[in-house]
Amino acid sequence: MTELLTKETFLEKVFNFEKNKEWKFEGEIPCIIDFYADWCGPCKMVAPILEELSDDYNGKVNIYKVDTEAEQELAAAFGIRSIPSMLFVPKDGEPQMAQGALPKHQLEQIMNDVLSVSK
Repeated sequence: MTELLTKETFLEKVFNFEKNKEWKFEGEIPCIIDFYADWCGPCKMVAPILEELSDDYNGKVNIYKVDTEAEQELAAAFGIRSIPSMLFVPKDGEPQMAQGALPKHQLEQIMNDVLSVSK
């Protein structure tokens, strides 16, 4: 099940950018953050794929969603200019951003390569 994040829950579960200047992941397992908006057509196409992935990778990867309309400060902090944009956050190492409505096989490839997880 994907989880909607607010700025407050983002600071707690992903990265407290108010406290830390350098990247420091706060989570226990890798995650994907989907920056989206309700009016965005491509975002609506990706949403069911992310739900499937959250079931397929349950316990291995957390999938979060950030509504860029409601959480403009978070979107600005990550320089989100186009949506959907997804931030892939490994347990250790630097996160990587991907833009656009990616197909499931490509998302799984990135999860494998960047997050080091497989089904």
